[in-house]
Amino acid sequence: MSILDRTVKISRRAMTLFFLIDTSTSMEGSKIGAVNDAVENVLPMISEISSENPDAEIRIAALEFSSGTRWIYDEPKPASDFVWQDVQADGLTSMGEAFQELNGRMSAGSFMNGPCYAPVIILLSDGGPTDDYESGLDELKKNKWYRHAIKVAIAIGEDADRDVLAEFTGSKESVFPVHNIEALKQVIRIVAVTSSTVGSRSTTAGGSTKQASVENEVKEAVKNIRGVGDAPADKADDSDPWGEW
Repeated sequence: MSILDRTVKISRRAMTLFFLIDTSTSMEGSKIGAVNDAVENVLPMISEISSENPDAEIRIAALEFSSGTRWIYDEPKPASDFVWQDVQADGLTSMGEAFQELNGRMSAGSFMNGPCYAPVIILLSDGGPTDDYESGLDELKKNKWYRHAIKVAIAIGEDADRDVLAEFTGSKESVFPVHNIEALKQVIRIVAVTSSTVGSRSTTAGGSTKQASVENEVKEAVKNIRGVGDAPADKADDSDPWGEW
């Protein structure tokens, strides 16, 4: 390895991509199957973005929440080293606990060590919180990393509480509803790739914020995908859009 290579690696900041994944019972079957498939398949794309970026190394952390919370790994891993472990659906929706757990880890003494860009947080849920999410969110909102983070939510199905998701992201513009398996997989890929690309840049064009850039780029990318948007796509038959995994 040359001196230049070592210098580039040392000087790069870290940009952590957080996945917050609802694994409650209502996600069982095709929904959680599609999430597992989409995240596993987008990882090589994120790893490539990281390896080609001279300014930032993308790290990944994943938190699942149902009746409690669990990190897939105990610390963020470089995208090239993150091996996805399939999650299973069971239990309630402890979203408030997830917010508290994220708040605790998103600090210089934990997951945000060293020089860092503001993180990206992607929240996926198909229902509403079954705990006191407001207290958890109130605490999270005091966190400086959360305030500067790119925040996007994917609302899975008609029962997803979009108002709560918009409270988390700060805007309905950054909540993307999906209504079938293929839409879910495509939107996870688009959101993860877009937010990783934008989040790991040192600046954005035209003076826009990174949050606005992600919202605009994702909107453009998903506008022709069937099953994305405020209303479910029309069904040609009586089949279940979530089907069997």
